[in-house]
Amino acid sequence: MSQPTASLYDRMGGRQALANLLRYFYADVRQHKEIGPIFAAHISDWPSHLEKIADFWSGVTGGPARYSGPMPFKHLHLHLGEHHFQAWLGLWHRHCRAHLTEREAEDLIRLAEGIGLNLRQIIAMHGARQNQSPAGGPLASTKV
Repeated sequence: MSQPTASLYDRMGGRQALANLLRYFYADVRQHKEIGPIFAAHISDWPSHLEKIADFWSGVTGGPARYSGPMPFKHLHLHLGEHHFQAWLGLWHRHCRAHLTEREAEDLIRLAEGIGLNLRQIIAMHGARQNQSPAGGPLASTKV
């Protein structure tokens, strides 16, 4: 009989390792010229936000599923562009590789890239819907 494979959460070192990664990662995010101002405008309680983000990543990596809510939809009003995603992912790559073993870093990076792709698609679909009239046709642009 084969042993069950340990979750990424467990292989990373559990909640403490995840919290450590997120603490360093978001310290850099907050200082970043492209995405720092977005976070500064929307996050006032960083300790609570980091706990919520740790809850999200815990579930994603196979640990305790404590996060509930429509994560993608919390990002719709932020007007995120590809450069924002690239900035976030660039920092994520760097921190995963600095704070985790190679295998765990690459697994976590792959998860983040998949989440980012889904988030981009949801944002694009939402933007397309906002540019449609109730009848389904494109809204006419008017100049005032």
